[in-house]
Amino acid sequence: MCIFPITFTGTGRWFRPATFLMLLVAVLASCGQAPKTDPMQDLSASELLGNPDYPAISYGGYRGVSRSEQPTLAQLKEDMRILHAMGIRFLRTYNVQLPHASNVVKAISELKQTDPDFEMYVMLGAWIDCEGAWTGAPNHAVQDFEANGEEIQRAVALTQQFPDIVKVIAVGNEAMVHWAASYFVAPEVILHWVHHLQGLKAEGALPGDLWITSSDNFASWGGGGPEYHNADLDSLILAVDYVSMHTYPFHDTHYNPTFWKGGELDPTDVNGAMGRAVAYSQNQYASVVDYVRRLDPNKPVHIGETGWASVSDGFYGPEGSRASDEYKQALFYHGMREWTQSSGISCFYFEAFDEPWKSAANPTDSENHFGLFTKDGEAKFAIWPLVEQGVFDGLTRDGHEIRPTYAGQRELLDRHVLNPAP
Repeated sequence: MCIFPITFTGTGRWFRPATFLMLLVAVLASCGQAPKTDPMQDLSASELLGNPDYPAISYGGYRGVSRSEQPTLAQLKEDMRILHAMGIRFLRTYNVQLPHASNVVKAISELKQTDPDFEMYVMLGAWIDCEGAWTGAPNHAVQDFEANGEEIQRAVALTQQFPDIVKVIAVGNEAMVHWAASYFVAPEVILHWVHHLQGLKAEGALPGDLWITSSDNFASWGGGGPEYHNADLDSLILAVDYVSMHTYPFHDTHYNPTFWKGGELDPTDVNGAMGRAVAYSQNQYASVVDYVRRLDPNKPVHIGETGWASVSDGFYGPEGSRASDEYKQALFYHGMREWTQSSGISCFYFEAFDEPWKSAANPTDSENHFGLFTKDGEAKFAIWPLVEQGVFDGLTRDGHEIRPTYAGQRELLDRHVLNPAP
């Protein structure tokens, strides 16, 4: 079994492998330290997004195999303390249909009241569906106006109640990309609700420095094929305060694997493959920026979601693209952090903790294993150094101390590292 050091040999448009180790040391050394800004200061979205002192992450606190099992406020506070300890200051949630997001905001508010050094902000997602979503006959030409209106109103009410915490409202999650076949809508639907929220800002019903966006696949923001390019998308780009795009080279190790395997690529070069994965995301980001800047040269573009799963028994596992393991996850996480933080880009990395509900019938499905922590709070390889530094000392998740996976033994982890599929 080969032992792979954490270095990169791939090259990309912005990726600088020669500086990776030095930057990794600097990033890890800074984790857990308070940002340079006064922690009691109420920052705006424009001050948070792109600010390397305010690293971002996507968050779901579900422990069980169903979202009917809502995490308690005490559990959410445990998670907030863990994320705060590792330096995270900006969270992304996905909907306000269920109590989870509002309870996350309440947990943050209560922690702020009891701990003057605690600081955390939220990008609040509002879920958008087409008519007949999640049925056998979704109508993508029409939105579920009543349900979407109620969801937007819940997001508005929560923002009005906690303007010091909610700094962004994202209208829809992957709601325009066509492979979201159960629920996607046309850009005009997202545009309608963005205009509604911008109108509330103009009227003073929402804070003027609240930013409105939609968080979607890079192709949906103009970075893909011409099937997404239309006047409504262009109007949406002009209407949002910034573009929140998703990029997933992990999934494309199966669906579009030209960067991952084949040709002259060395199937034993794990480090090179992960360097190419980071470059793949950089190129998708650049394609969105190119499209957006033709319409608005000053429109910010940030990464609303990207990640790498550590386990898979399907497309990405031993019988598939062989992409999933903790070593590759660590390389991707630090490669993306190094690039985005040095480039003024916020990256809401997906995700903080494993969530077993995402594929309840199959515990080893990749969707359950994107977290930097396991469900029981074990720290995966990407953040082993933080455990060693004592960043999580005294913190627990559901009674479990924060310890490294594989008992911190590198030789055990290396046995599970897979070379990319030939």
